Amino acid sequence: MKTIKNAVQGFWSDEGGATAIEYALIAALVSVAVIAGASALGVNIGGLFTKIAGCMLNPAAGCMS
Repeated sequence: MKTIKNAVQGFWSDEGGATAIEYALIAALVSVAVIAGASALGVNIGGLFTKIAGCMLNPAAGCMS
């Protein structure tokens, strides 16, 4: 009976799993932030490249601004 009690107390006081879960949650949040930032930046860069391509096809359109 004492060994079961010791095992339960040891399991209850072990914080190694909790730390791993906390690091996993932090990694998940960072990855979501990186994906959101890359998606927003990707749209802006796509528009910039489209504008540059248009200026290269028609340089007389006044693209110097």
